Amino acid sequence: MRTGDPRTSRRRRRWALTAALAALAVVMVFPIYWMAVTAFTPGGQSQSQEPYLWPTESTTQNFTEVFTEQPVWQWLGNSLFIAGLGTALSVCVSLGAGYALAKFRFWGRGVIYASFLVTIMMPIQVTLVPAFLIVARMGLVDSPWAVILPTLFDVVGIFIARQYMLGLPDALLEAARLDGAGEFKTFMKVVLPTCGPLVGVLVILGFMTRWNDFLWPLVVLQGNENLTVPVGLSTLTNNPAFSSPWGAVMAVATVTVLPLLAVFLIFQRQFVQGIANTGIK
Repeated sequence: MRTGDPRTSRRRRRWALTAALAALAVVMVFPIYWMAVTAFTPGGQSQSQEPYLWPTESTTQNFTEVFTEQPVWQWLGNSLFIAGLGTALSVCVSLGAGYALAKFRFWGRGVIYASFLVTIMMPIQVTLVPAFLIVARMGLVDSPWAVILPTLFDVVGIFIARQYMLGLPDALLEAARLDGAGEFKTFMKVVLPTCGPLVGVLVILGFMTRWNDFLWPLVVLQGNENLTVPVGLSTLTNNPAFSSPWGAVMAVATVTVLPLLAVFLIFQRQFVQGIANTGIK
């Protein structure tokens, strides 16, 4: 019995896979599309029960109202400062800690690393009150540093950095030391130039986590002008100053997605390569 052409079979499977991935992409992208559509929809239509895929008359009123009535630009600036500086400092801490745990031999290394991993399983609610008391005694409440400092020690980032640096050959480090390079110079001149993919992973994950963080900034930030974007968005849903509260929320949300997209587009190649190199599936 004659079988079919294997090339035709492969072509059909490829088209079927492409169609399935395209359908999945539509499902994943649709919430972002609906967010943008709602942002440009007039208040009456956005609150109606009739389904629609595009407003009958698009408008920028939601953007005008919310950016005029609320300090949205200040919220965006606060979030950029906290997420940008916090990510930069956290990446430095993760690189240093990951290098020490991967390449140095010292007493208690396994216990220290295990204790780090245990903290991943602890919910933030357990440490919320002690962390707030420490921040309050330092006089940092309602300050960006109250959000930045407690998040510098990123256990997930340290874990990823250690896994990546375990793959660096010890012979390369020994060669640098034999040439007279100290530990700091070895790290800066030999280890760090090979960590481009790792830095991409840490930057994307760290920036995304800090940009979307809600609970801790809600606790330590009090003044309306000192809020971050996620906390500021929560104040808009019941605000009577807007003709369409959900339109105002979606207008701000549409703008706040742009920095995340920019960071991901800049570091996407390093992110994919870094995830592959760390062996995380």
